[in-house]
Amino acid sequence: MTVEEEQPLSVVIVGATGGLGRPIAERLSQSGALLTLVGRDRDRLNALGLAGHVMATDIRKVGAAQRVMQEAVNRHGRVDGVVFAAGAVAFGTIEDTSDDVVIDLFTLNTLAPIRLLHAALPALRVSAAQGRHPFVVNISAVVAEQPQPGMAAYSASKAALAAYDAAAARELRREGIRLIDARPPHTETGLADRPLAGTAPRLPTGLAADAVAQRIVDAIHLGEKDLPSSAFTSST
Repeated sequence: MTVEEEQPLSVVIVGATGGLGRPIAERLSQSGALLTLVGRDRDRLNALGLAGHVMATDIRKVGAAQRVMQEAVNRHGRVDGVVFAAGAVAFGTIEDTSDDVVIDLFTLNTLAPIRLLHAALPALRVSAAQGRHPFVVNISAVVAEQPQPGMAAYSASKAALAAYDAAAARELRREGIRLIDARPPHTETGLADRPLAGTAPRLPTGLAADAVAQRIVDAIHLGEKDLPSSAFTSST
């Protein structure tokens, strides 16, 4: 019996109450993972009804990533996986998109997952040394592959994360740490109804959030290394 079979995975999920974070957390919980559930609203985190440690914090803040990782290690003794499922969107022309909106998009969509990965490295290296096959999942979006007019700043924030992930994955692979960049097509998470600015254009019906979450969890368990938009074509 392997170490991984003897002990459940310890996984940190940021954005655990979101349209993708919630179903990912539910599926990992069903598989027996020890969860650290992170979000801004403690009541909403508790309402998930999932076993695990709840941590209410604003992941955008400097130092939040370090606190999340330290608390996860203190509670569960280790961290074997990190899922960053938080995100924000904005709509509008480049002329109508303010500097503040651009900064907010990049802070949450790009800088926050980069900070979290950096903070997670010590724990993930310990997990790798123990033969536990640690992983990180960052959810960018199809706009990282196909930037869209009227969503230029959002597309850029996701493309920047995807570029970072592609380079970082090659570095981390040598250490036995797997970094998955997931780029699902438009998904019915409700995010488009809560933009930082602007109004969503008429969008085609997106993929079901539960199906996309299942595809991501399957990739975790199957050892996949990348999830381009084409990997979700059957997620209906």
